[in-house]
Amino acid sequence: MMNDPHTAKAFDNDLQDLARMVAEMGGLAEKQINEAVSALARRDATLAQRVTTGDAAIDALQREIEERAVLTIARRQPMAVDLREIVGALRLANDLERIGDLAKNIGKRVLALNGEFPPPKLIRGVEHMADLVLGQLKTVLDSYAQRDLSKAMVVWRGDEEIDAMTTSVFRELLTYMMEDPRNITFCIHLLFCAKNIERMGDHATNIAETIHYIVEGKPMADKRPKGDDTTAFAALRAAGDR
Repeated sequence: MMNDPHTAKAFDNDLQDLARMVAEMGGLAEKQINEAVSALARRDATLAQRVTTGDAAIDALQREIEERAVLTIARRQPMAVDLREIVGALRLANDLERIGDLAKNIGKRVLALNGEFPPPKLIRGVEHMADLVLGQLKTVLDSYAQRDLSKAMVVWRGDEEIDAMTTSVFRELLTYMMEDPRNITFCIHLLFCAKNIERMGDHATNIAETIHYIVEGKPMADKRPKGDDTTAFAALRAAGDR
């Protein structure tokens, strides 16, 4: 069936459409992270509300990618690398949808703060984390667009740095809470924001592993590098999962 040049061209168009939609999702996810952290830094409730409502566009694109992928598989019956391209698009869409959800969670935290304005120093570590994760996401999305495995592996190895920064931010915020009880409420919100950003980094690493699968045709053989986590931050993560 794929020997027919018209069928082959139609299939190529399907793959290009999937890649385009994934790229669009990626751009929206980057925008959501930027705006969520900006809303947090400025305690901007209007921007935070825009982030929470903007998540719907990412969700809609994920559904569109799923529908297109299923239809393409049913029509074209792809094999080998072509099938990996479709499965890869599905995986990326899932990770990008989760990143959008995590950005929305930060927006909700901003709304819950009700305009509190603690010292700016409290948020610097979280902003630094977000900058690092945004860089990772941009690199891994470029890697997907170019099918550049070396870029994907840079992101994969960089996950350990995000974990280390998460631990550092946790300790810093804990110090601020001990210094002044008035910081406690805001710092707790920041801890959950930091957890959300750390998870965004995990999803960027997932995307790197998916790119390896697309290019190499097999999953990563090496164990993912992970930094040490504090017991307290692990407890915070567990509490957030319940």
